[in-house]
Amino acid sequence: MENIKRFNSFAEFYPYYLSEHRNSICRRLHFVGTTLVIFILALILAKGAWWWLLALPLAGYSFAWVGHFFFEKNRPATFAHPVYSLLGDFVMYRDMIVGRVPF
Repeated sequence: MENIKRFNSFAEFYPYYLSEHRNSICRRLHFVGTTLVIFILALILAKGAWWWLLALPLAGYSFAWVGHFFFEKNRPATFAHPVYSLLGDFVMYRDMIVGRVPF
C-alpha cells in the first residue's frame, strides 16, 4: 500500500500540490479544465440547467488527469487528498492568472 503524505492545513499542502504540477502542459490542461468548470457553473446558475452538474467532474478531471498521466507522469493528488486538491486547482488557477505560477 502506498504511503500517503499527511497535511495539517491547506497552506502546508499547497507547496506539495505545486510540486506535482511542474510540467507546463499539465498546468495548462488544469487551467482549461478549471475554466470549463467555471463556465459550466455560470451556465447552471444563469439557465437553471441543473443536469449540467453531471458535466462538472468530466470537465474538471479529464483535462487534469490527462496532464498528470501523460505529461507530468505522476498520480493526481485528488486520489489521496480530494478536498485540498480541488481547492488547489482553484488557487493554482488564480495564481496562474495573476502571474505567481507560470503558464
